[in-house]
Amino acid sequence: MSDYRTLPVPDGLDGMRVDAGLAKLLGLSRTVVASLTESGDVVLDGQPAGKSDRLVAGSWLEITLPEPERPVQVQAIAVEGLQVLHEDDDIIVVDKPVGVAVHPSPGWTGPTVVGGLAAAGVRIATSGAAERQGVVHRLDVGTTGVMVVAKSENAYSVLKQAFKDRTVDKLYHALVQGHPDPIKGTIDAPIDRHPKHDYKFAVMANGRPSITHYEVVEAFRAASLLDVHLETGRTHQIRVHFSALRHPCVGDLTYGADPVLAKRLGVTRQWLHARTLGFHHPADGQWVEFTSEYPADLSDALELLRAES
Repeated sequence: MSDYRTLPVPDGLDGMRVDAGLAKLLGLSRTVVASLTESGDVVLDGQPAGKSDRLVAGSWLEITLPEPERPVQVQAIAVEGLQVLHEDDDIIVVDKPVGVAVHPSPGWTGPTVVGGLAAAGVRIATSGAAERQGVVHRLDVGTTGVMVVAKSENAYSVLKQAFKDRTVDKLYHALVQGHPDPIKGTIDAPIDRHPKHDYKFAVMANGRPSITHYEVVEAFRAASLLDVHLETGRTHQIRVHFSALRHPCVGDLTYGADPVLAKRLGVTRQWLHARTLGFHHPADGQWVEFTSEYPADLSDALELLRAES
């Protein structure tokens, strides 16, 4: 059944566009709100509203929402290349290959880390939403490297809090175009969803605080290899921050990378790797660190650059 709602426009949305205001009010994407306006499911003071119309405080809204999607189910399917770096009663640390999502989501039909663990007979924590139980942090589908999944409920709680408190050490290696100046620095720039493209993020004045520390460890003619420490963990954070500096990750065409350079180096995704993950073990509080080696596509690109320098 559809969800029909009627309510006055709150004062805080006065003057906002319909798509932006209702996205904020209902927790939907602007694209979804725009499709609702196109189908006539958003009525403002008795008249169908367009996505670019302006909201007026106190005006009467009538909204017909589609039936909510059913929760995505975890499919126990083996994942080629998913390596276990460490496992005990509380945690399992894996090396995630490229092209693998961490957990199922609407529209994703490819392999997932939690599905691969289920296929391998690994029981993980049941805390969290059904499709991402045990997941305490994520990597993009196109990003490789080390990540931890909670097996016990205690580990889930402790690790979630550790990521929230920023006591986890997350070291990434990123190959970016050009040469960042200075060669060591901090990017402190808020990030929010891109105003025009729902699949992208951008530096936005009203975004969530986002802090990235970096240092150049090797420089080539066309690119630089960086150590990147994340203080926060926003979606696409490294990719967005270095794109904003006009030094996008090599191969990251979504965020403005040069396709000619990417093709020359044989890189078909962003050159970004979760290299090391360190945290206090949830069982005894001892500091542990785990490291992931570069996969072949990233190491081959580096060798090509070194040969040219």
